Amino acid sequence: MKAMVLSAYRTPLRMEERPTPVPGPGEIRVRVEACAVCRTDLHVVDGELPPGKMPVVPGHEIVGIVEAHGEGVTAPAVGQRVGIPWLGHTCGTCPYCTSHRENLCDDPLFTGYTRDGGFATHVVADASYAFALDGFDDPVSTAPLMCAGLIGWRSLKMAGEARRVGLYGFGAASHLIAQVCRWQGREFYAFTSPGDQAAQQHALSLGASWAGGSDEPPPVLLDAAIIFAPVGALVPAALRAVRKGGRVVCGGIHMSDIPQFPYSILWEERQVLSVANLTRDDAREFLALAPEAVAKVTTTTYPLERANDALADLRAGRFQGAAVLVP
Repeated sequence: MKAMVLSAYRTPLRMEERPTPVPGPGEIRVRVEACAVCRTDLHVVDGELPPGKMPVVPGHEIVGIVEAHGEGVTAPAVGQRVGIPWLGHTCGTCPYCTSHRENLCDDPLFTGYTRDGGFATHVVADASYAFALDGFDDPVSTAPLMCAGLIGWRSLKMAGEARRVGLYGFGAASHLIAQVCRWQGREFYAFTSPGDQAAQQHALSLGASWAGGSDEPPPVLLDAAIIFAPVGALVPAALRAVRKGGRVVCGGIHMSDIPQFPYSILWEERQVLSVANLTRDDAREFLALAPEAVAKVTTTTYPLERANDALADLRAGRFQGAAVLVP
């Protein structure tokens, strides 16, 4: 097999030839058809998260075909298309796992971070954390659903019954969950980097009620705001944009420091919440509604050996939607 490997933080990935992996008990081996590139991959490469597995193959928005079963596995079937997300394994016994909060597990494994991921031709995964993708016929457009879609969905659920939703950072997650907002009858308001006309036009093409820079106030007060950009300064900006009793949901795994802000913009029962990982129930819910709710997945494809280019282009904001590696 071939894999793009991170051997030290803040260094380019290197292509390696490796033996094709053999799945262990409870595992499956998957031939990767597509793997989307997530901002979390940048956080892994840049060493902005606590140290994980090293060396490691990044990538956690994986779509592929099951090739082999490990001991004790009967499903998903060999030959079946599956998706493999960020959450790769949980202990099943900690207080969080036993109270339906496996996203907060005390002893988890994460795909592409603490176990090898999908920037490769093959990957081994826990069979219990792979999702059947029957009816999802295009691996490239499906791959971003496995994190951008799932985290976007969990973030939207945490926004509650908000009818007017602000989306800060109009990238992979926002362009998917914006379409879910429209499908559910909500309005969405897109906040981009100041002056990013391309992202604003992308948002408007997907039905945004308004699109502007993150330094601009929206034309109306919002019921909730979801922040996908890893910029702590957006938290007070979003608090100023939401009405009394509104929520600001931080959807990323990493964010720069939140600056000091006056209590007055938090007062009147505004809330700031964070999203951590996902649960398998989140995935089942989102994958059930995605075929109807998400009409268009905007992607830019790269061959596997150009993974570094995809990461650089993501960092620089050179494309709309999501980058996808195709082995």
